[in-house]
Amino acid sequence: MLDFTVLLIVGIIIIALFFDFTNGFHDSANSISTVVSTKVLSPRNAVLFAAFFNFIAAFGFGVAVASTISNIIQLDYVETSIIPYIVLCGLVGAVVWNLMTWYLGLPTSSSHALIGGLMGGGIAAAGIAAIKISTVEIIVIFMVLSPIIGLLMGLLFMTAVVRASGGSPRPAAERHFKRLQLLSAAAYSFSHGTNDAQKTMGIITPLLFSIGYYGTSVDPNHLPVPLWVILSAHAAIALGTFFGGWRIVKTMGYGITRLRPVHGFAAETAGAATIIGASLAGIPVSTTHIISSSIMGVGVTKGARFVKWGVARRIVAAWILTIPISALIGFLAFLALRLVLGV
Repeated sequence: MLDFTVLLIVGIIIIALFFDFTNGFHDSANSISTVVSTKVLSPRNAVLFAAFFNFIAAFGFGVAVASTISNIIQLDYVETSIIPYIVLCGLVGAVVWNLMTWYLGLPTSSSHALIGGLMGGGIAAAGIAAIKISTVEIIVIFMVLSPIIGLLMGLLFMTAVVRASGGSPRPAAERHFKRLQLLSAAAYSFSHGTNDAQKTMGIITPLLFSIGYYGTSVDPNHLPVPLWVILSAHAAIALGTFFGGWRIVKTMGYGITRLRPVHGFAAETAGAATIIGASLAGIPVSTTHIISSSIMGVGVTKGARFVKWGVARRIVAAWILTIPISALIGFLAFLALRLVLGV
């Protein structure tokens, strides 16, 4: 039984890292769409650039987000033997939704897909009491607030940039902002790795807890994250970013509003500031939501007619559906496991 359990845990960790890979693959557009659409970097150089900063984010702002994710399920309420299956179903819900929306070219939230999948698996396993409602409430509140903050940050930052550089000749300003956009793209890629890679850490740590990795004295509400988990998660998301999702690049870079280097610089800087703030607070936000809304905020400064609101509505609809549908997939996955394996 122990051998089977260890093999099960190893298998789920591999799936978790695959999820992390699909997260980077799905969200590569967030990191590179603006620098590609403004022609600051070629697509090949952009993905290398973004992947590098996704990885070095491992040495950035701690693991507060991982702690929040690991507390979605009440680990001291659910039977220890059930935890791996809940995590597995959460991953199934997230990966299936990621692949569905990637195919449709929609930049939805891998983070909220994972959260929904975990909730669905947890409810199927032990009812609503298995979910730590206070944690989910914070996540849902910032699911609504973070795009609003991103939009306002994009709007305000772009307004400040325009006022500061209003007297500059356009060719000189373009050259200046192309150089600055390299810094903003680096900051955004770093912030993306900081927040998103921690979500995979936050589902691996409960797996380790379920097999006694931490011993008997550890508090399940404050699980430490081993260094090998941190490095593995960042390596996986960096590789996913490198192999990126070009369907979504087209939507993000061209579908919402046309961007020049100054717009890309403003959107990335606004997005990075918002995500880093959330990471420091331990809040697992959607980097997709934030960069999308930052781009919209930047577009609004040119006039509302320059934002393609039809595309924006499709993106918002996908945001709303993410948690319910991934939760349903996770719920059904656990029922299937119960039927087949008697979990």
